[in-house]
Amino acid sequence: MKSRLILQTDLMDCFDESGNKIPCSDSGQVAEHKKVGIGVKHRFKVCNDIVEDNLTGLSWCRNANLSGFPSTWQEALEYVEDMNSSTLFGYGNWRLPSRGELFSLISHQYINPALPKGHPFIDVFSGYYWTKTTCNRLADQAWYIHLGGGRIYRGMKHGSYMVWPVSGPEQHYGSESERFVMEEISVRDRLTGLLWLKYANLTDQPVSWKEAFSAVEQLNSRKIGEYSNWRLPNIRELESLTDMDSHSPALYNNHPFQKARDGYWSSTTSVYEPSYAWVLYTQDGAIGVGFKSLPEFYICAVRSGSD
Repeated sequence: MKSRLILQTDLMDCFDESGNKIPCSDSGQVAEHKKVGIGVKHRFKVCNDIVEDNLTGLSWCRNANLSGFPSTWQEALEYVEDMNSSTLFGYGNWRLPSRGELFSLISHQYINPALPKGHPFIDVFSGYYWTKTTCNRLADQAWYIHLGGGRIYRGMKHGSYMVWPVSGPEQHYGSESERFVMEEISVRDRLTGLLWLKYANLTDQPVSWKEAFSAVEQLNSRKIGEYSNWRLPNIRELESLTDMDSHSPALYNNHPFQKARDGYWSSTTSVYEPSYAWVLYTQDGAIGVGFKSLPEFYICAVRSGSD
């Protein structure tokens, strides 16, 4: 089961609860644990009107506003069908991107648009773009992603959002029985290689963002399972657990959350407003933000399976 998920964010800075930049050393934040990945120069290859993504294997229209106007979800699907009928740019297999595919382009370091610095795309609208993914709980709604800041939410299918077609191999992540392996104190995700603490809720009550980091520090001081390298997951790692075929929670049946709560803190600050951090909302799988100083969300812990 080979992973093509992007698990690292490109966030390079660390922030306190008030949104001020702080040193990353010993912060527990996503930038402290950042791994060197493929650079934009080597990730994207421009082939006339097409941009090939060497990281995911997908091919995107270089023009991110090819239709020139917002569309309903059905109109967006029909627009892509017309592209295929005319084999636009020599491709006959265009489609609306899935939620995960469009999310793969999102940057957490840059805004307006929330795309990696130096990206080759043109005419990017810093607003809402449709995905083909329907909300499982509410069939009259589909997922969209805000290209201004990276928020993922659902909208009524009769609403009007932008269209950015994609081509290439669709991602299939295997069944839940193949993906998750229960271990003594953790759940191993065979797709991502991550180890999640089996009993994910580290506190009985919701906590602030700062308190979330403190709880993980206390976990490491106790060396649960003889490990002291548990950490708060980044937002891509949290999103990788979402199952768009489920709801309440929108997580795989063997997910590591024994009693899933409504929302979980990530270690990723929102650069759109650094006094907020990214949060996974589990009912439908939305990716939004929470005000860091408010005790509104819960905590889970993760570590690399190779450490």
